[in-house]
Amino acid sequence: MITLTDENFEQEIQNTDKPFLVDFWSQMCAPCLAMGSIIEEIDSEFEGKIKVGKLNVGESLEIARKYGIMAVPTFIIFKNGQEIERIIGAKSKQSLVDKLSPLI
Repeated sequence: MITLTDENFEQEIQNTDKPFLVDFWSQMCAPCLAMGSIIEEIDSEFEGKIKVGKLNVGESLEIARKYGIMAVPTFIIFKNGQEIERIIGAKSKQSLVDKLSPLI
């Protein structure tokens, strides 16, 4: 799993041909913390097929503003550097897998 920041976000998103799941989260958000283990499971299960990154919105305000993150957790799936899916709020692992599977 990649820790994303204002400094490395665009480079990481642009420099892959794999789907990229980004978890926009905050340390002060209980649902975000609960989703952490689900995101880790997805990262492990889809290793080599997708990329997974986490961006702490409290530490990376520039990117959070650029992508209009108004609530956390928010998950954005990028492909070829473009946003293709946005999921807001805590979701089940299966709902995230269902969004990612057709992209692999």
